[in-house]
Amino acid sequence: MSTEYFKTTIGTQLTLQRGFDITRKQQQPGTVPVVSSGGVSSFHNEARVAAPGVVLGRKGSLGTTFLLQEDFWPHDTTLWVKDFKDNNPVFVYYFFLNMSDVLKKMDVGAANPALNRNHVHPIEVLWPVRHVQDQIAEILSALDRKAANNHQISQTLEQMAQAIFKSWFVDFEPVKAKIAAREQWLALQPVADATSPVCYADEGELLPDLNTWMNLAAMQAISGKSRDELTRLQAEQPEQYAELRATAELFPSAMQESELGEIPEGGYVTQIGDEVTVVGGGTPSTKNPDFWQNGEINWTSPKDLSNLADKVLVETERKVTEAGLGKISSGLLPVDTVLMSSRAPVGYLALAKIPVAVNQGYIAMKCEKALSPEFVIQWCAAHMDEIKSRASGTTFAEISKKNFKIIPVVMPTESLISIYSKQASSLYKAIENNVRESDTLAKLRDSLLPKLLSGELSISNAEDQLAEEAEPANV
Repeated sequence: MSTEYFKTTIGTQLTLQRGFDITRKQQQPGTVPVVSSGGVSSFHNEARVAAPGVVLGRKGSLGTTFLLQEDFWPHDTTLWVKDFKDNNPVFVYYFFLNMSDVLKKMDVGAANPALNRNHVHPIEVLWPVRHVQDQIAEILSALDRKAANNHQISQTLEQMAQAIFKSWFVDFEPVKAKIAAREQWLALQPVADATSPVCYADEGELLPDLNTWMNLAAMQAISGKSRDELTRLQAEQPEQYAELRATAELFPSAMQESELGEIPEGGYVTQIGDEVTVVGGGTPSTKNPDFWQNGEINWTSPKDLSNLADKVLVETERKVTEAGLGKISSGLLPVDTVLMSSRAPVGYLALAKIPVAVNQGYIAMKCEKALSPEFVIQWCAAHMDEIKSRASGTTFAEISKKNFKIIPVVMPTESLISIYSKQASSLYKAIENNVRESDTLAKLRDSLLPKLLSGELSISNAEDQLAEEAEPANV
């Protein structure tokens, strides 16, 4: 064994302390995270522990590990490191992350799982000296920072897709901009002539024809640019300007009455069940190993979605066999099926980027007609309140396929659906790439972690391995 590692006990190297009880009623509005065994569960106006901190799940969820980089309140359902005894807090976080399975087996609870710190302290472990701790922490943190950066980028991309959808298909901003522009243009005309340019009475500014004026207004609504910025865009990036103008021209310049109130001219109201194929799923008997053992077919439950950082599904926790798949009436669903949890809780959403079978806790939407997967997932997100309002149940709320299918949807023109889907598809492709890279980084981290902690893999060899992973593949 290297002289940089030595045998010791957890209690010799650090001190664990039980968290502090606080009820939701006692919490005051604030920004201090309250950390329970499942992670940050709420916020308060007072911290009990200064950062950095490491928190372990003590009650309910055992083996969970959290690193806090801001002052926090550790809940009574946790243990927190009261004294790091000059050890690197980030290293301690990764150390306990690697011990997750061990901690889960130390359950001393009767009804609910519970972890006793007095059982953790005596555990004998191999421990590296401080400078090795620092190096291990930096190597592993670099991987997690990259994954966190990917997530931040993906969140921004998701917000972009959401913002465009809301502007175009919920608030109808480009249409309303055209309507307002028409009223403004007509108000400035001595004679209501839609073909001849005229001047502002007091500014002497020549106006274009009505359609051009309305399209400019829609272009502003779509891009967020001012008229002067659009003029510069036309001069500096004429192709982008032409594409923006072509998009603006797709929007109508009037609203029409419908059963849902005013909607853009040319659209119509239908039911979501008429526009997508809605299916559910099932769970093959877990008592039959033929359905599960050595299965290679992705099978998902809403638990997979509850752990998703971003709204794309590229991997499932469990897999079924061909025999198991045969027990699921909806079969194997194609890539880009929109998944929504239908119970416990209603409303988790994801785009399936893998062929997948689903359990009975889903409403799955196959987009085989005019509506694209990107449109449908954003429609679900925008109308989630209504979706949830149609759920029922005594034990937990659940929305049935029957109640979901009849929810009304405003259908835009196919040209608008197409242009939105083209933009949103590129955003979701980037999100998918980020998620896949982050999954690879997490697997690499998890493979390095035990080897670094045990001394099996030297720091230099770990750095060489990371360098190799970072090199582009030869084509």
